[in-house]
Amino acid sequence: MSELRELLHDLTEWTLALADSDWAVALLALVAFSESVVFPIPPDPLLMAVGIANPGLAIWVAALVTVASVCGAYVGHALGRRVGRPLLYRLVSSEKVDRAEALFAKYGAWAILVAAFTPIPYKVFTILAGILNLPLRTFLLASLAGRGARFVTIGVLIYIFGESIRDFIEGNFELLTIAAGVVVIALLVGYLVYRRTQTSRISAT
Repeated sequence: MSELRELLHDLTEWTLALADSDWAVALLALVAFSESVVFPIPPDPLLMAVGIANPGLAIWVAALVTVASVCGAYVGHALGRRVGRPLLYRLVSSEKVDRAEALFAKYGAWAILVAAFTPIPYKVFTILAGILNLPLRTFLLASLAGRGARFVTIGVLIYIFGESIRDFIEGNFELLTIAAGVVVIALLVGYLVYRRTQTSRISAT
């Protein structure tokens, strides 16, 4: 276990060291894509490093990370449908799989939104969504909302405050992502209620 942690630490440091390179944005997109399928390191630290290096582009970079992550999520969903649990248990512990399944059982499709704000690796949810045959459209929309809320929040904060916000984000990361998630879920619920009300009115007339 200690060797694995050391390897992950070294891999994280190597990834962050490339934040100032000419192809840092491409690397960031690759990390975001692969993290939704197999990669063990989330893109947030590299997103902060790249965003702080170019604060004026931070929101654009965050949007790119969101799209790359959702594209990776699509691949994870497809792998879950075709390969199933053997792949999932090779990538993560059974404990994390059980926790993700509990979220699916409790929240259904909303678990994808919740997944963006939990320490459970996102790839667990993307592959598990395929295994459980979660409708692809629902899955992709939830992934876009959840991942967008997480990454764009970071991008907006960096765009407004620059490097001075780094310590705040790192010290309050979970709180920030939860707050962003609550806002997104509230907006989605409000939209669904509005649509249902409009449909009811049309039907009544």
